[in-house]
Amino acid sequence: MTASLPRQAAPPDEPRPPEDRGHRIRRRALTLIIIVLLIGVPAGYLVISANQSRDSGKDKAAKYSATGLTPGWPSRVQRRLYQVPVPGGSTEVAYYETNNWKTSRLYVQFLTDEKGLDKFLKNVGTDRDELTRNDIAISARDRRVVGWEFGGPGVWAGVTHAQKNPTPTLDIVVNWPRPGRPMVHVVSRTTP
Repeated sequence: MTASLPRQAAPPDEPRPPEDRGHRIRRRALTLIIIVLLIGVPAGYLVISANQSRDSGKDKAAKYSATGLTPGWPSRVQRRLYQVPVPGGSTEVAYYETNNWKTSRLYVQFLTDEKGLDKFLKNVGTDRDELTRNDIAISARDRRVVGWEFGGPGVWAGVTHAQKNPTPTLDIVVNWPRPGRPMVHVVSRTTP
């Protein structure tokens, strides 16, 4: 019985045996996969992220460059900051915000019911007794900004609920085009 001798490593000066073709292809494929994973995936993520960021910026630019009312509810922050508590269940809600170095304004309109109107007026610190018939409390300038034209059928009434700065002042106009369904128009302005 012959004992097998341990295999000795080739000295460093001796050339390596040639690599077979299958091994070389597998090694190159593995190298390519590693490169794709280390470089391609993060690069792809950056491209996707940049496109999403650009699209978001376009959406914001379109939102803030709009003139006139935007259908939908103002954000909770806007409603709280400008103290315009739109009652739940309101319909035809639309808003528009303007800001400059001197004054910030939030324009809001909504259609509600009699309970919603009373709740809104109470929450802003006034009531129905303060409404003056045929008083268009919103200025002509503010009406032009959002395209409000106060005329036509129905009963019109308004009130200006003035408050000390920095608490916003609210100009409110209510129209009853149909009994029991008041349309409320509000301009809340604050001066920093």
